[in-house]
Amino acid sequence: MRTQSNWTDRGLFLLRAILGVVFIMHGGQKLFVYGHDGVTAMFASMGMPWPSLNAFLITAVELGGGIALATGVATRAAAVLVAFAMGVAVIKVHLVNGFFAPAGFEYPLTLLVANLALALTGAGRYSIDALVKGRRRAPDAQGGWKIAA
Repeated sequence: MRTQSNWTDRGLFLLRAILGVVFIMHGGQKLFVYGHDGVTAMFASMGMPWPSLNAFLITAVELGGGIALATGVATRAAAVLVAFAMGVAVIKVHLVNGFFAPAGFEYPLTLLVANLALALTGAGRYSIDALVKGRRRAPDAQGGWKIAA
């Protein structure tokens, strides 16, 4: 018999995996397509303080945070950092463009809230965080789940 907890853990896994991929792609784009100079120039044009430092930080948070979310490593910390980055994106870039995508704030706001949800709940049982804490569960003979020894 499947329990609510099993479905919750599966939902957290799906949420982490997709958010992780999204942020890996965005961080990778900044690193490998735009490059540090391109991101710095973009931030400078937006009036961002310390554009070179912030270009480095946002690239690291998006790429590193995406990897952490996808694998479930330090999930709460990664989710808080990425949520903060999305908060800055909402305020500094998207808010003036209204609600609706592509230029509005609906997409970065959704990413912000999804990351806050992970910061509140944690990674769930299908994560490296759970393995490290010894909470990994294995299927039992009846198809349920039990804590593995």
